[in-house]
Amino acid sequence: MQVAGATVCGVEVDGVRRYLGIPYAGPPNRFALPEQARFGAGIFEATDPGPSAPHRIKPFPGLDVIPLVGTGSDGGDGDYLRLNIWAPADSAGAPVLVFIHGGGFIVGSKDAPVQDGTAFAQSGIVCIAINYRLGIDGFLPVPGAPTNLGLRDILFALRWVQENVAAFGGDPTNVTVFGESAGAMAIADLVTSPLAHGLFHRAIVQSGHGSMVRDIDVAQRLVRKLAKRLGVTPDVDGFRTVGNDAAMDAIEHLAKPTAIDLRDAHGFEPVYGISRFIPVWGDDVLPQKPLDALRAGAGSEIEVLIGTNAEEMNLYFVPTKVRDKIPGVLAWWLLSRSQPNARAALKAYGLGSKGVKPGHAMTRAMSDLVFRWPARQFASAHKGKTWMYEFDWRSPAFGGELGACHGMELPFVFKTLDIASGPQGLAGEAPPAALADSVHGIWAQFARDGTVPWPGYDGDRLVYQLARGETIREPDMPAARFLPE
Repeated sequence: MQVAGATVCGVEVDGVRRYLGIPYAGPPNRFALPEQARFGAGIFEATDPGPSAPHRIKPFPGLDVIPLVGTGSDGGDGDYLRLNIWAPADSAGAPVLVFIHGGGFIVGSKDAPVQDGTAFAQSGIVCIAINYRLGIDGFLPVPGAPTNLGLRDILFALRWVQENVAAFGGDPTNVTVFGESAGAMAIADLVTSPLAHGLFHRAIVQSGHGSMVRDIDVAQRLVRKLAKRLGVTPDVDGFRTVGNDAAMDAIEHLAKPTAIDLRDAHGFEPVYGISRFIPVWGDDVLPQKPLDALRAGAGSEIEVLIGTNAEEMNLYFVPTKVRDKIPGVLAWWLLSRSQPNARAALKAYGLGSKGVKPGHAMTRAMSDLVFRWPARQFASAHKGKTWMYEFDWRSPAFGGELGACHGMELPFVFKTLDIASGPQGLAGEAPPAALADSVHGIWAQFARDGTVPWPGYDGDRLVYQLARGETIREPDMPAARFLPE
């Protein structure tokens, strides 16, 4: 394939052509806009995925997370703004899916095994997965540097797709972006961005929404805190002197619940402590808060499939035993760091009721406050065609307690159940292959023509439950009383 004057060579196996580690941009100059990759004349062997953005992966008790997020990266030689492509052999004009990985904007990689795109290529779709800058380099609004550099990397990659995907058999007029967790948050934001106009036509938002954005002024607290800890000036010149190891050490320190207060003027912290690094609004990428932009009609031309998992926060609180062991006062304190009405919210989810453990009430409350209700708010605000799903299959892992947790849909979407199964697998032993066929098929069909087998999300609040295969009319959640409209 010809890209930027070079011949890009991959590998073909069983009718699928795989290209790994293609640079969509040059090695990033720190705190600068992405620039065009320079291949040079000749042949580029796209058989090595290359490095990912610098990040560390910490083990999870009893759960093998490497299939879900990869092995971590030291950033290699810094040339990590790359993408992978899986394409049907000899395709022409095929639908295109571009995947944005999750990881709280601080970890993750295009190369996590669970998101291998082979099955989508076998379904007749060109599937692409990208890296982008993370943490301090990607999502810290450092004075003197462009804001939202991680989002700008994604936009740059989507422009690369528009210019080059036809060479790999894809149709640039039929591009769907999809992502999970932080990747889904990024996509939800970009649905509203004026800089994304024309770069994609549909969006699949898996366990994400547009409410995880921060005021730039609030984010400056994080800039100053990090600068002080790192011993540098709180500006671009200071942060350019920080090495990757020091940056990752600082990120780990700032993850502690007491490390920094990032609540806004109304007492809300939109990420509930999951990550300190998220996009900011008020620049040219996100001129408005995404929900406000949606209500004003932004992104109405984009067809949106959005959904959540039924028990999102189980991922964080079941393996760690927090759900079963946290006392009531600590559950209140932890939630109060992000939610000004923490006591009432916990009571609405059963705290104080007979037989309800504080950690169970907290886990249910946070599943709705952090993921499920904000996704419904996004669906309600979007003026274009919108469909909502709920992933409701419960994993048997951890004695059946892990349930339909955060990330559980991924091996079903990509049909990579073998990667996520087993004694320490997210999906436990013998997850249902038929459900993977169904979920994968829904995603593939939406990428082809924007259709799904259930009605749209409108005034009737219709949600399709993927495991049950049924559409329900969903009532308001208690969380609706405790979140900004």
